Amino acid sequence: MSTVEGDVVTAARSVPWPTGGLSFGGDYSPEQWPREVWDEDVRLMREAGVNLVTVGVFSWALLERSPGEYTWSWLDEVLDLLHANGIAVDLATPTAAPPNWLLTAHPEVLPVDATERRERPGGRLGWCPASAVFRAHALRIVDAIAERYGRHPAVRLWHVSNELGGGNARCYCEVSASDFRRWLRERYTDVDAANAAWGTAFWGHTYTSFDEVSPPRGVGGAPNPGVALDFERYSSDALLAHYSAEREVIEQYSDVPVTTNFMVGAGSHVVDYAAWARHVAIPANDHYTLVDDPDRAEDLAVAADRMRGIARGRTPWLLMEHSTGGPSWQQRNRAKEPGELVRNSLAHVARGSDGALFFQWRASTAGAEQFHSAMVPHAGTRTRVWREVCELGRALAALAPAQGAPVEPARVAIVVDEVSGWALQAGLKPHRGLRYGHEVRAWHTAFWRRQVTTDVVPLDADLSGYDVVVLPTLFVVDAASAARIRAVVDRGATLLVTYASGIVDETARVLTGGYPGAFRDVLGVWAEEFVPLQRDQHARLDDGTRVTDWAEDLVVEDADVVLGHVDGPLAGRPAVTRRAVGGGAWYVSAMLDQDGVQRLVDRIVEERAVPRTVTAPPGLEAVRRVRDDGSGLLFLLNHRDDDVTVVASGTDLLDDSEHGPETVVPAGGVRVLLEAATA
Repeated sequence: MSTVEGDVVTAARSVPWPTGGLSFGGDYSPEQWPREVWDEDVRLMREAGVNLVTVGVFSWALLERSPGEYTWSWLDEVLDLLHANGIAVDLATPTAAPPNWLLTAHPEVLPVDATERRERPGGRLGWCPASAVFRAHALRIVDAIAERYGRHPAVRLWHVSNELGGGNARCYCEVSASDFRRWLRERYTDVDAANAAWGTAFWGHTYTSFDEVSPPRGVGGAPNPGVALDFERYSSDALLAHYSAEREVIEQYSDVPVTTNFMVGAGSHVVDYAAWARHVAIPANDHYTLVDDPDRAEDLAVAADRMRGIARGRTPWLLMEHSTGGPSWQQRNRAKEPGELVRNSLAHVARGSDGALFFQWRASTAGAEQFHSAMVPHAGTRTRVWREVCELGRALAALAPAQGAPVEPARVAIVVDEVSGWALQAGLKPHRGLRYGHEVRAWHTAFWRRQVTTDVVPLDADLSGYDVVVLPTLFVVDAASAARIRAVVDRGATLLVTYASGIVDETARVLTGGYPGAFRDVLGVWAEEFVPLQRDQHARLDDGTRVTDWAEDLVVEDADVVLGHVDGPLAGRPAVTRRAVGGGAWYVSAMLDQDGVQRLVDRIVEERAVPRTVTAPPGLEAVRRVRDDGSGLLFLLNHRDDDVTVVASGTDLLDDSEHGPETVVPAGGVRVLLEAATA
């Protein structure tokens, strides 16, 4: 398996978009339905305004009934039918679902879990990324599809596999173990260098050869943190290598952009999407809200902002999947409320997506996801869902001026890092219940509630243009990144660091001298000891903020104490500090409740005069996209159950109404105002 370091897709805004204007549609599975339904499908797609559908995701067994024996007629007809009706196709390679004949003949391609149990057929992505056997079969079907359809006029986007890692993120079989050892040899060259990086002298685990290294198998044990972190890196690279191999085959026959669908949210992910994004022509994301999330609208916002950060502004990104109503894989799947379908979709568009696609077009009547919501529900077109689908189609058509327009530059950045998420949540830690996305969400929510546009950016992003930079639980920091972050303060910006940041280096070795080791000097404080609060234990700070889960015994050397503990195990000790350098270097050493986070954000926003997009109560979302001519598209999304009045002027593209100097955004409603260009 080749490395992928030098294999980078050209990153340019000139990448052709698959549709003229914003994209609208979803996964289309005509193979699940009789031929007569196809004609009704395209008629309804035209009625709803659909202009892009994903085809072929799970079609391998239908296209290749036995090795090298292909059946193309049905897919030929589908693509021709869609093209004749003006509907573009995002053609998927079908490798997410290997056919049963392959799994029966070669069960060794099935992934093996950490307990060394081989997975059984019947799920998704049932293959080992390191398997040469699977790779050969996969590239054969991809080659056949790309050769046949590489120049088909309907195909405007290629879609490699589906949610890579969502079922095969890590494989612990011997083939993967051997490939992991190859990866380690390339990374470290010498086994003694690996021993030094991992600190294998502990417990006497020194290796004398890379052949002795195995993936961190077993559950509930104590794997070496450095080995475990490298296995996460390897697993991401192994899947990326497979994606790249498929993409390279496609590019032999087609000059149409190639992508794959990510699964980006606030927390830790199965692969390093920030690293992957360089290898896709158009970054694409699948996003589903969770029924037990108390602030689902904010979850949409942080996922979209993180996708925009992953895309790094080089191209718009695409919402490849979300749901019209309830999905099917949660314990209790929640139907969306009236108006929520349109509002959720436009929330992604507001933050940089140039379209809104769903899983799926027509609700399946059989199979594991037969009760997953769809654009055409089981009850058909006499439904509220269908009416809202059509409403969304009209809205996206009206918002064609947004296509290609970037979100206005943010003055606040939240720095996220996949490696930190993996390291924080793996192995033995002072508090093994910490979840990486908690602080990302908490701080993003506080800016979101204040209508402050925030970029959520990877660790290696350019931070020079931001007035405020927030590091939430940035657990892993190498020396070069630490220096770049210290430069934020040196140039006069505000830096805010939360607990569990700067704790270990890139090999997962603790940075000694007091936590947070990487940022101790710039913050002017250090912690002697972590003080995890026990279950049902909490503490209070001076301003009434409630602290749960995490605190630190903090020593202040060159900073001002902003908030201290008034009770609990650290009563009388500092909790939040600010060093008077640059625009201020803040350290938040405890897990604060949301009100406490909000108060700190409000203070920093006022100190730095960070502008709000509009001034409104929490729950009114406001984002601006800026066109090349300087005009703005102001998205106002009201997630509240009452009307909200804001100071804003322009023409609402959704209904052609004129507004100014104020506009009322109805409860649960959306306005998108076309603003005049600024001088």
